[in-house]
Amino acid sequence: MHVPVPALDPNRSAHMAARLGDSPRTMPVPAWPRPDKELPVVNLEVAWVCFSTINHRTQAEQIRERRRSGRDDLFARSPLGKEAQDAQYGILREQDGFAELKEDLKARGQREPAIVTADGVLINGNRRSAAMRSLFVDDDVRSARYVRCLVLPSDATTAELVDLETELQVAKDFKQNYSWINEALLIEELYERENKNFKRVAERVHRTVADVRASYEKIQQVHQLVALSQGTREYVDFTPNESAFDELAKHIKNKPEAEAQSVKDVYFIGTLTGVEYRNLRHLRRPDAAALVLDEIRSDSRLEAVLKEADKSSGAGEGDDDLLDVFLDDGTSDSEPLSSLLQLVASTDKEGTVELGDGSPMEASQLLNGLRRSITNAATEAKEDTRDRKEVTAPLERADMAIGELGRMIQALPRARRYNDWDETAFASKVEQLERLLLKVKEQS
Repeated sequence: MHVPVPALDPNRSAHMAARLGDSPRTMPVPAWPRPDKELPVVNLEVAWVCFSTINHRTQAEQIRERRRSGRDDLFARSPLGKEAQDAQYGILREQDGFAELKEDLKARGQREPAIVTADGVLINGNRRSAAMRSLFVDDDVRSARYVRCLVLPSDATTAELVDLETELQVAKDFKQNYSWINEALLIEELYERENKNFKRVAERVHRTVADVRASYEKIQQVHQLVALSQGTREYVDFTPNESAFDELAKHIKNKPEAEAQSVKDVYFIGTLTGVEYRNLRHLRRPDAAALVLDEIRSDSRLEAVLKEADKSSGAGEGDDDLLDVFLDDGTSDSEPLSSLLQLVASTDKEGTVELGDGSPMEASQLLNGLRRSITNAATEAKEDTRDRKEVTAPLERADMAIGELGRMIQALPRARRYNDWDETAFASKVEQLERLLLKVKEQS
């Protein structure tokens, strides 16, 4: 049984019906989930169509706008009202590539039709329609007055609309890139809808199970960091940090909880302070928090912030310490770093941090100092790893040589059965091996 979408606007539906007439031209839409793929075609005034406020391409931006306005119902209370529509139009205009899209539409016109509900809400083609509206309203390009649309049946359900949007965004001819954040939010929604079945989600979005699982795990990390920030950071703020979240999610999987927490704290603080993920990857190790703490404590101002963070969080004051949820024994080098993370995440980037002696520290100074400390710790970790590799390299290569020699001995009897076997060449190789082994013994 279909669950219907919110009731259609009767005035807008009547207007649409009048525009369609009795025998509208139709076009097939393979992505439409119903057996009858034919949808009627109509030209609608670009200022009349409404933008979809359930567009998954803009979820993160909508979360930001709701917080900015202090209105949790900004897009839900009256989706077709002026306030919600203006906010959604603003989001679409601010997206990367909007100016280029306008220029392309101005030069070549609309090539693919948009898709709208029976009362004119755009399900596909929001960005193109926004660009055409801007061309018509702002730039007086008369050719952009009408947008060609395919019209969905009046009984289309929410599930069908999500299915259609998902299919259109992964289909080759329609795809325009989501941000990874919005794509992950869509995958998370589908995961819940598909009874937590990654295989079914993968089939829906035409991806591998590994891909959709990775997206889901990355967005869980972002949820945690946004929650820690208590409103100072938005989902869209982390759009440039996909590689860091990707590496973090992969690394901490199946790691002991103390190690996972240590690396996660370092990655989170590093991401908040702008450390390059290429540096953060050197800190994917059990002692990540200890290395970073050593660097922080070498700076008296940062050490004062660390102490203030410990006092503010009440770390180590009893059984109610939230860190016990994550740590096996309740104590870890990561514990003070977790306290620092809470402070850094919740500090406004334009604000200050009050130190124990009453003196303030600019947030920019704190972020720069922590970025420097983490980068230094990453450099130390990189050098340490290189030293360890130099120490173990001879043994590792010896193991490889032993393995290859074993396989050579096994292959030798079979090779000697063939008439074109070259025993002389083989004897020469054995002599080379003997000389190399002699050099090894001389260096012992």
